[in-house]
Amino acid sequence: MIYGILLAAGLSSRMGRPKQLLEWKGRPLVRHVAEMALASRLAGLVVVLGAEAWAARSALEGLGGPVQTVESADYASGQAASLRSGLGSLPASAKAAVVLLVDMPLVGPALIDQLIAEFEAHPEAMAVVPRYKGRRGNPVLLAAALFDELRGLGGDEGARTVLERHRDLVRWLDVDDIAVVSDADTPEAYEEMRSEKAEVRRQK
Repeated sequence: MIYGILLAAGLSSRMGRPKQLLEWKGRPLVRHVAEMALASRLAGLVVVLGAEAWAARSALEGLGGPVQTVESADYASGQAASLRSGLGSLPASAKAAVVLLVDMPLVGPALIDQLIAEFEAHPEAMAVVPRYKGRRGNPVLLAAALFDELRGLGGDEGARTVLERHRDLVRWLDVDDIAVVSDADTPEAYEEMRSEKAEVRRQK
């Protein structure tokens, strides 16, 4: 079974306020991204919390579907700690995990399902990474065979370090969806993504 890990623990230093609590279409960003994940074929979702954990957990109340929250005690040290917390909360039956980022609200269930389908078609792959017009994107699907190695990451290292070691077993999924390279990492990017212009650009 393939599960989702939603990383929503960061300090949002570039944004200047908690990204996970930003308003997106009438609800907190963390809830929106969780809803998108639950609408996909994922067997369940682990949401990793840290900064503003209480408020983020409250924002997730009442969600339908198999959702689990876990708090990363060391979230301030970087993304690696959050990823370790998420991986540690997956059931032993997990064959892979799709790692979602809370600041990428344009990623929808169809895109997640594309990653899953690609992995199912190529089960020998260590990972499936989306790519838009040659640009590497997110979310990334990581096979269970990588979990132990990923747990060894530290600081703000992401999965990219591990994937580079296994680059011959990485599947690239070329998609016609700018969502995979669109993140609300700064106030300017957030406002741009909320605008009608962003919606038009995405549909091109």
